[in-house]
Amino acid sequence: MKALFVVTGRGIGGDAVTALNIARALEKYDVDCEFALDHSAPGLLLKKHNLPWHRISIPQAGGHAATKKTLAKAAVKTSKAAVEAARLIRKVHPHVVVGVIGGGAVVGCLGAKMAGVPSVGILITPTDAKVCTKITTTVALPESNLFQMDLNDENIHKAYSPVDPTIVVGDKEKALELLPPEFDETRPTILLSSGSTLFEKMARGAAALGKSGIDANILVVGAPLEEEYRDLLKEDNIMYLEYIDWIRDLYKVVDLAVLTDDGMMIQEAIACQLPIIALLGVKYGRYHNLAEIFKGAVLESQLEDIVPVTRESFNRLDELKENALKYSADVLNASDNIARIIYDKMKNE
Repeated sequence: MKALFVVTGRGIGGDAVTALNIARALEKYDVDCEFALDHSAPGLLLKKHNLPWHRISIPQAGGHAATKKTLAKAAVKTSKAAVEAARLIRKVHPHVVVGVIGGGAVVGCLGAKMAGVPSVGILITPTDAKVCTKITTTVALPESNLFQMDLNDENIHKAYSPVDPTIVVGDKEKALELLPPEFDETRPTILLSSGSTLFEKMARGAAALGKSGIDANILVVGAPLEEEYRDLLKEDNIMYLEYIDWIRDLYKVVDLAVLTDDGMMIQEAIACQLPIIALLGVKYGRYHNLAEIFKGAVLESQLEDIVPVTRESFNRLDELKENALKYSADVLNASDNIARIIYDKMKNE
C-alpha cells in the first residue's frame, strides 16, 4: 500500500517534520510513503534523509496570520494547484493522500477528491479546518481552533503533534562535545528556539536574558530570518549555535526551554519532560494558547516579561517537570495514533 504526503512549507522545518514522523509511524503498517512539496521548496529535511519528492504548486495564505488579501490570492492559486495535485495523484496511484497543514492540507485533500482517492487532512489553521472538514477525514493538532472545541463528528479527530519517539534518546556526551568551550556544565542551561528559523522576538528575548545577569548558560538555535538578528546575540553570556541537527542531544543538557507558542518543539520538550516558557507573539503575532492544553507544564511570557518569568521558572522547575510528565506518554504516542487513523481510512475505503 502507498501513501502520498502533500506538505506545505519549504521542507526544512515543522511541517516537514510532521509529515516525516507520521510517515515513519505509517511504515510500521507496511505502507510505502512518498512526498510532494512546492516547486520552490529546498526540501533540506527530506534531502538529509535521502528521500526524493514530487514537485507541485502548494500555495500558502500565511497560516494563522492569514489576511483577507492573502486568503483571496491563495484561493485563486489553490484551484489550479488542486488540479495539478490531482494529476500527480493519478500518476502516483496512492491508496491515500495525506494533506499536511495549511496549503498542503487543502491542496492535497482537494486534489484527492478530484482524483477519487481517499484522503486525511492534518490541520492547524482556520483555513485548512474550514475546507478539509467539509470533504474528508481530518486530524486537528493542538494549534488548530478545533482542538479545544467539543466536537461530535466522527470524521474529525484530535491528536498531539506527531513527535518522533526517539527525541527522548539523546546523547548528553555528544552535546557536550559539540557545545562551545565557554559552556559551563555546572550552571543551569536555558535553550531559546523558534524552530529551524530564528525570529526577531526570540533573538530579543535571548538578548534580554543575556543582559539580565541570570546565572545560566544561554543557548540559541535556528538560522536567522534576517542576518541583522545576529547583532542581538553578541552578549557575553549567549552561545549562538545557528541551525543544528542534533537537537535531541541538546535537550539532554537543557534545564529550561524558551520556545514559541506553537507545536512541534513545545511537544518535543514535553516528551523530554522539560520545563517550558512559551514566548508569545514570536511568529507574526500568532497565539495558540498551548499553556491551556499543557496545563501546569508551560508558562507564558510576553517579551518584556521574559526575565521575571524565567526567574520564576527556575523557582518552579520541579513542579513544571512533574506536570510535563503527565502529558509525556500521550505526546510520544501521537505519531502512532495519527498513523492508525490514516491506515483505517485506507482499509475502509
